Amino acid sequence: MVVLAGAPNPSSPSIADDATTVRLTIEGKQVAALDEQHTYQLHSGDTYRQVFTFVKESDGPDKGEWRISGLPDGLIVDQTNFKNTYKPVHRYFFAAADPSSTRSQSAQVLVPDPIYLRRRIDPLTEAAQAAADGPSRWLDPVVTSELDGVRVRSAVIGDNRVATVKLEGGDPAACKQMAQQLYETLADQQSKLDRIELSTGSGGCSLSSAEAALVAPGVLAGTDDGAQAFIQLADGRLTRYFQDGTPTPVLGVLGQVPQAGQFHPGTVAVRRDAAVAAVIGADGHDLVEAELAEGGKYGESIVHSSAPAADKGLASPSWDGRQDLWLVDRNPAGPRVLMVRDRTVATVQVEGLDGRTVQSLRISSDGTRIALLLNHGDGPTTLALGLVEHGGTAKEPTARITALRDIVPQLTEVAAVSWGDTDQLVVLGKEADRLQQLHFLGTDGSQSTDSPLQGGESMTALSATEARLSTDPTSPSGPAVLTSSERGLYRLKDNQWHEVPSKSATSAFIYPG
Repeated sequence: MVVLAGAPNPSSPSIADDATTVRLTIEGKQVAALDEQHTYQLHSGDTYRQVFTFVKESDGPDKGEWRISGLPDGLIVDQTNFKNTYKPVHRYFFAAADPSSTRSQSAQVLVPDPIYLRRRIDPLTEAAQAAADGPSRWLDPVVTSELDGVRVRSAVIGDNRVATVKLEGGDPAACKQMAQQLYETLADQQSKLDRIELSTGSGGCSLSSAEAALVAPGVLAGTDDGAQAFIQLADGRLTRYFQDGTPTPVLGVLGQVPQAGQFHPGTVAVRRDAAVAAVIGADGHDLVEAELAEGGKYGESIVHSSAPAADKGLASPSWDGRQDLWLVDRNPAGPRVLMVRDRTVATVQVEGLDGRTVQSLRISSDGTRIALLLNHGDGPTTLALGLVEHGGTAKEPTARITALRDIVPQLTEVAAVSWGDTDQLVVLGKEADRLQQLHFLGTDGSQSTDSPLQGGESMTALSATEARLSTDPTSPSGPAVLTSSERGLYRLKDNQWHEVPSKSATSAFIYPG
């Protein structure tokens, strides 16, 4: 399917000399395509052109009537018809195992794969079958599925909020895993699902919502121990920001004002369990860690950069949900992306940069996808999304970033990015001749909201979280977004910016991760 920005523009018809053949060319701005796997593929707005040939029937009962002699595969629709006819759906697959990890955190977790399906009479069965058909080609290298070879006969959700799914095929021993994948896929269609019951030709199984939660997408996003965020004060101290708005210094060295001659913290990233923070020095040269506990001190330097200036040194530390830390060394003499596991540092191979350099990054909680801010020389900063593939051994882990794809080609400059959900990026950027705005984007590049939110030219950084801040599943699940600007810190609530009051000068607002 081809998706155009608006209705196609037809050209003047070209008539053959014998007046029995007419050629008509249509043109339009292509914004997306939908492949045979239902996957949305973003396009940069290039001109789409298609020629239709009409032939006049020369004999038979239809003599004298015009027929199209050949049709392109698929449909050609504009954005309005596409949105009215198709709806976004997520199917779910397990994150592939890391062969180099021995941690208990390597438990299974589901990863969302966004698709679009027609708004049909039986959307549940269609969504379940789409999950059984397997992941998109892009996501396939980093996920696995227990639904291979399965055919979905039917899927319904009763008034009792129980999903009943009838299957053909599949491994009976993997019934629970199949149920986990299908539970999330069907739960994506409605706000509350209590249980799923699977029946196959050789048996079946049942899965409760509590069991499904053990591998739910975002389960590795972590908890902040009651604090919704952290505020870094201008004097270097890190404080917890609670719902009542009271900042409280964290325990350990990060909650204290650094003294003259001591290590002075710059960028801070709090681990998703809120027990440890990764800290880059204000000069951009060293990465250390500190426990957020009584007596917590800075450890020895884990990574050192010989960059000539702070803005060319270490940057953007980001934790995944398996306690691996990711960061960038922007040293012009040797730019690199790094993964830190415990104190083992691995240089990450990044494929497809094509001369661009990584300026900052944000890793998803499941560790399978990573958002990269890239630039080419003195050119504008752009956003790409890549996959993370692990290898190596426990002693020598390796990682590489592959399958880079531009996620917002319409933005001429991107200032910041964060994960606002397991399949949503929050992007601060601007389009040509427009003010800076906040964009909510799916990982397929589709807009998650009808329109961007005015961000303000002075906003320079943002932080968001995949973790659900409310335990009430019926409460609004909009992303929690925090931004900083020259004027202070702001929190997004009900699509409005609210200034965060503080008696002390502040420098950053941080969610764990």
